[in-house]
Order: sequence, then C-alpha cells, then structure tokens
Amino acid sequence: MKVLVVGSGGREHAIAYRLALSSKVDEVICVPGNGGTEFEAKCRNVNPKDFPQYENLSLSNAVVKISKDEKVDFAVIGPEDPLADGISDVLWAEGISVVGPKSAGAALEASKDLSKIFMKKYGVACADSATFTDKDKALAYVREKGAPIVVKADGLAAGKGVVVAKTVEEAENAVKMLMEGTSVGDAGKKLVIEEYLQGVEISVLAAVSVNPEDSSKACIKAFLPARDHKRLNDGAQGPNTGGMGAVCPLEDVSAETMRLFDERILQPTLKGLVAEKMDYRGFIFFGLMLTKDGPKALEYNVRLGDPETQAVLPMMDFDFADLCKAIMDGSLKDFDLKWKSGFQVAPVMVSGGYPLKYPKGLPISFDEEEIENSGAKVFIAGAIRDRRAKEKVLITNGGRVLACSAHGGTFDEAWQKAYDALRGISFDGAFYRKDIGLPGAAESN
Repeated sequence: MKVLVVGSGGREHAIAYRLALSSKVDEVICVPGNGGTEFEAKCRNVNPKDFPQYENLSLSNAVVKISKDEKVDFAVIGPEDPLADGISDVLWAEGISVVGPKSAGAALEASKDLSKIFMKKYGVACADSATFTDKDKALAYVREKGAPIVVKADGLAAGKGVVVAKTVEEAENAVKMLMEGTSVGDAGKKLVIEEYLQGVEISVLAAVSVNPEDSSKACIKAFLPARDHKRLNDGAQGPNTGGMGAVCPLEDVSAETMRLFDERILQPTLKGLVAEKMDYRGFIFFGLMLTKDGPKALEYNVRLGDPETQAVLPMMDFDFADLCKAIMDGSLKDFDLKWKSGFQVAPVMVSGGYPLKYPKGLPISFDEEEIENSGAKVFIAGAIRDRRAKEKVLITNGGRVLACSAHGGTFDEAWQKAYDALRGISFDGAFYRKDIGLPGAAESN
C-alpha cells in the first residue's frame, strides 16, 4: 500500500512515521515533506516546486496529479489551510480517498463565528460569545462586559488571532489591532469576543467518520488527553507560540472529566456533523478549558494538533494506517483504540528570536549516539536538508525546529529520556523550555 501525506511540519513527520510503521504500508509520499521525512524509513519527499509537471499547479491539483502518478491508495491532509481551501473535496471528486474533512467541515476551524454558531445550535458546552464586524460595536461590547475577556479573529490566523485581555484597555487595543491592522489580514475583519473561562487547558484529539451518504455508520472516538505548552518560557511565561512541547496522557484529567467531555462536547459535536450532513472523514482537535463547571470547548481544529500529535501518536498501540482506513470506509465504530501504558513527553526546540524574527539556514548538529541511547524519537518541523552538503546535513528553516518525543513507564522516565535527547542536538541560538509537563508549566486562567 502507498500513502500520501500533505504538509511539511512536525505533525506531518509524526503522521508519516506512524504510517511507515505499518507492515501494510510500502511507501509514504510526503508533499512537500521536510528534512525529517526525507530521511525517514519508507518515506519519500515530493515537492511540487522541484518537478516541472507539478510546479505550476495549485496545491490541490498537484496533489491529485501526484496521487495518480504514484498510484497512492489514500491521502492524509496535515495542515488546516488546504482543508479550508477544499483539497479533500477535489481529491474525492477525482476518486482519491482522503483522511481530512471536506470544506464544509473544515469551516469549523476556518471561521470561529461559524464554529460558535454550530456549538450553540447543538448544545456543545462552550464559552458565551458575540460576533462583530463593526469596530465601534465591538468596543462598546468590551466596555459593557468588562475584563478579563477574550478577543478572537474569526478566520485562520496561524495562532496569532487570539488575545486574552486582562483589562478593558488591552481588549480595546486587541479589537483595534485585529480589525485595523495587518497582523492577521482579512482574518480580523470579523471578531468573536467571548467569555473568559477560569481553568486549565487541555487538548483532546479524535477520529471522526461521518459520511452523509450513510449516517448509520457515523462515529467519533477520542484519543488520550494531551497538553500543549504554548508560552515561550518556563512557568508558562512569555509570549504565546505555536507550541513549546506536549505531554500525553494527563494525570490531572480524571475519568469523570472525560465522561463529561463525551457527554457535553464529543457526542453533541457528532450529532451536529450528522445533522448538518457534513462529509467529515478525518480528525478533529478539541481545545478545552477544564472549569469548575466541567470541561468547555474553546475551539475546534479540523486536523491533528501540533505539537500534540508528536506526543499522542507514539502512544498508539494499533496500526495507524488501519485507523485511517476505518475513518474512510465507515468502520470506525468497530475499530478498537488501544493505547500503551505509561507516558509520552515531547519538548520542542526552537530558533532564537522565535516567535518573532529568527534566522534560517543554521546547520543542526546531532549526537546520534546520545539520541539513540535516550530512546527518544526526533520529529523534524522547521528544518530541511542542506543541498550544498554532500553528507546528511539539516539546516533550520522555521521557528519551531524539532521535537524530541520519548516514552516511559512513568512520567519522570519519559521526561528524562526526552531531555537527554535534546541535549544531543544543537544549533546557534537553539532554545527550549526545561519544564514541559512539570508542575507549574501548564497554562491556566
């Protein structure tokens, strides 16, 4: 079996790695892939820009042509942007099976307003909110409600469109910045302003199989709970980032919390997907706040989370390719999600200056022996192969460069292995948090 994976980040490296572990998968085509997938067993990068027959095509059309040329059995879409742009619609129309919702389902992430409308309509536990396209009305609402309050750009903003304002002045500045500025472009023309929820954040990824042609097979199954650490510095301090590391599972999440999540968030979401006749065969990522009143949904992401994927997928004690097939063919109800015991810890190494301006093209040094002895798996995100070098040399190409993901029977064992591996990797300005998963490291409101 041959599988295609769209994307170039650490999430896609983890997806490709898990697919390649399947005895049923002969090759994974990564479009465009990165420096990690280039050297991953059974994986091959195909960057459309490097091939005349693909370089002038849109991403969707390039993926269709590559899929047909390579005779792939199915495709997995990693990032949110191509999903929102309708890549799954195009692939299915061309007879190519795909893991990833069609554009109607992808809009649950592409528009926070639509997502809130959906949540309220189907009784998903979430924060109260209001939506605005008029700046003056948004400012008046903020002054009426007071602070703390949360201001969100409606559209996709690569993690830059959410401001948790502790004062009314901060909220007013956020409204002006998002609606008038250029930081998030058109994504900020419409704002969702919502209630500030007190609690601790977690992430729950899930597999979804909803085919409007046969709603009797509709199913959603949650994975183990995980936690991303979004702040740059130890102790959950500093600016927000795309994620400085993840842990899975979570000792502070009880069985009762997960029961309430299933009752108040997971099942109402499935009910809504079926009622709206969405073709949603893929993954969904629930950003949750654990409040005194139980878990509440902060947002939907219509794909696997990053860096949560690098901590959750290694915990799978089943064939990931089989799960993908069950999602597509409607047999998810009968698929048994089995998980390894123990813990996975995945701290992220970033470029100096991130999340603001940072250099690129810095050579990365790997102590292969130290990494191997640690037992950790290195997932590459913002790094590519240095084509000028004769040997295998990776250079930085992004802010979040890599993650070291390690498993242990105890959290302490997993944590030690992951950080042992990090110490075997270096480049100029390399930085990482030293408290991923430790007490006091989690973001809380």
